[in-house]
Amino acid sequence: MEFFCYHRDRLDSLALRHELLEDHWSYMDPYGKELIARGPTLSSDGEEPTGSVHIVDLPDTAAARAFAFDEPGYQAGVYRDVMLRRWRNRLGRTMWDYPGGPTEGNRYLVLGLGAGQAADLDVPADEDDLIAYGPLLSDDGATWLGTAALVRAPDPDTACAVLTVGLYAEIEVHNWQFGGRR
Repeated sequence: MEFFCYHRDRLDSLALRHELLEDHWSYMDPYGKELIARGPTLSSDGEEPTGSVHIVDLPDTAAARAFAFDEPGYQAGVYRDVMLRRWRNRLGRTMWDYPGGPTEGNRYLVLGLGAGQAADLDVPADEDDLIAYGPLLSDDGATWLGTAALVRAPDPDTACAVLTVGLYAEIEVHNWQFGGRR
């Protein structure tokens, strides 16, 4: 089962986040084969982390909850909240398989939060700029709750265009970069 996990940083937690970086990576290392994508979201100037995205394939919801809530930064209070949702990998690859590589161009996390009728279930026609793409789902996988995408784009507005505006309660766009030690 694939899961989307987004830890959002608490204000003024940057020093603690930096202090725990090695602990965070050491915690994630054993999940290397299960990770589909990972990396921090960043401030609008791209200088400071604002959150941490992990898309991971785990056996069940209990394992996903343990993954999200046993993470050292969460345990120490770095994060203000955690979004944990079932997810479906519509591209069938990991970020490390993305042909655009880890550094070329601007990268964004685009989150469309559901407003009822499922939207954007099919992969957009131009998938060259998609690093990861899929629906956010309820724990049982039966209810659509939104869409999450990692996108290469020249700017946030272009990144946002990967989703159909007007079909979501809210769309968030965050600077994002490839993460981890790989």
